[in-house]
Amino acid sequence: MSAADSDLAFLPSWFRDYDRSRFRGDLAAGLIVGVVLIPQGMAYALLAGVPPVYGLYASLIPLLVYALFGSSRHLAVGVVAIDSLIVAAGIAALSPETPTEALGLTFTLALMVGLIQMAMGALRFAFVVNLLSRPVITGFTSAASLIIGLSQLKHLLGVELDRNLNVFSLLLEATEKLGGTHLPSLSIGLGGILFLVFSRKFFPRLPAPLLVVVLSALAVVALNLGEKGVSLVGVIPVGLPEPGIPAFSIDAVRSLLPTAITLSLVQFMGVISLGKVFAAKHGYRVQPSRELIVLGAMNTVGSMFQSIPVSGSFSRSAVNDRAGAQTSLANAIAAVLVGLVLLFLTPLFAWLPIPVFASIIMVSAFGLIDLAEVRLLMKTKALDGIIALLTFFATLTLGIYQGILVGIGLSVIAIMYRITRPNVAVLGLLPATRSFRDTVNHAGAKQFDDVLILRIDASFSFANADRLRDVITTGVNDTGARAVILDASSINDLDTTALSVLEETFRILQNRNVLFLIAGARQSVLDILEHSSAVDTFSNETFFLSPWRALHHVLTMWGRQDELASH
Repeated sequence: MSAADSDLAFLPSWFRDYDRSRFRGDLAAGLIVGVVLIPQGMAYALLAGVPPVYGLYASLIPLLVYALFGSSRHLAVGVVAIDSLIVAAGIAALSPETPTEALGLTFTLALMVGLIQMAMGALRFAFVVNLLSRPVITGFTSAASLIIGLSQLKHLLGVELDRNLNVFSLLLEATEKLGGTHLPSLSIGLGGILFLVFSRKFFPRLPAPLLVVVLSALAVVALNLGEKGVSLVGVIPVGLPEPGIPAFSIDAVRSLLPTAITLSLVQFMGVISLGKVFAAKHGYRVQPSRELIVLGAMNTVGSMFQSIPVSGSFSRSAVNDRAGAQTSLANAIAAVLVGLVLLFLTPLFAWLPIPVFASIIMVSAFGLIDLAEVRLLMKTKALDGIIALLTFFATLTLGIYQGILVGIGLSVIAIMYRITRPNVAVLGLLPATRSFRDTVNHAGAKQFDDVLILRIDASFSFANADRLRDVITTGVNDTGARAVILDASSINDLDTTALSVLEETFRILQNRNVLFLIAGARQSVLDILEHSSAVDTFSNETFFLSPWRALHHVLTMWGRQDELASH
């Protein structure tokens, strides 16, 4: 590597060897994504509980950071609906007294999320996101999407509703206030929903969110809807955000920490999942730890430019890919477009009706409810489908954080159940081979009188040690076996509790004059045995390289080696 290449090693590969032929695709994709991002950014800022302009601020610096350092070429970053919902829930729980205080807490949250993500990436803690399993994400995303959509009922109906993220309470209150529906607001909202759904189905390449915003603004001006009670965006300051470090207190940090941790994990799960999808499609790789650090840098630096938390967007990434993006330069182009809008076009936003943003959020959110995925989980593995459904209902009834925690807890319980009850197979010898297979799945596998051959399909640990001992002793009682051969080839670890139980099992069988042989143990397992007290318990004729050699030893000892003649 040359000195020049070494100096640029911290930059992504697309930047170091950028080909001008890619620019046309990046330019087209960046402009199209920017056009979609402007209305979505404003809408999701409202969902997060902050003025629309902060959704545009969040579409500047973070996008430039990712364009420079991200490892995915097709991921489109910015404000995301689910992130905004978590932000809104976290800030509302602190009951800020003024909008200014709420805004300050939002920037503090973005900074905390960024620092947590950067620390996790630097410490190679990307694996922590595995706590959010596929069933948990499926159930949580679908429930959160339903909450997001229904949270916009107040803007759609033009009525005041409590800031309540409990779906059932929200629906009950909305039903009670249906009589006070503001018809002009409802007309704009429903018109926006119909336009977006129609466009998505028949004209998927159309920048429908931008068009519906423009058309609704024209309707407001032509029909003078502002004076008829339709809520408008109002004056948006011209210019770029001013830099500054968010003010924070120890109390605020302590109170926001659960939200920050939740958001850090949810964001990274979304970013790395999307990154892998497009990387697989186009034949390159994303780097999980790097993505985590870059995601953290986006939020950290963004918080210093009045940005709310950002991550990767599924819908805009799909648009980015379809529009022909070649590299992450498309993100930078989208950011430049947003910057130009902030510098020159914000006076036009004063006429934008709030109900049209509700329609954008509702169509986007309801589109994320994935019933097909739940059905697939139920069909593939019923337990995963049940975890997804329980996470869904827990999120709806208990809340955002509680739903995620319930899902994680259920996943951990499911893992522990599988670990504590691993499959223990009774093995037989395949005819004309030296291979042993589970007798349940291979009817022709030969078993030998007085010999019980077992295989445990898991690491041998405190969680399942007692089960293995019971399986062995019960098997000896049921079959009258005079020798037990444990195929240890699938055991890749052994803790001290399992070691103790293994010694206990050896002594129990020894007292019954039953041989206990261990075959195919890995060197790592043998090293643990050698450095423990077990080395004094087992005899030299306990360990064998393979089940075949162990069986041959036993049958030869008993003078029955002719039983192996055909093998």
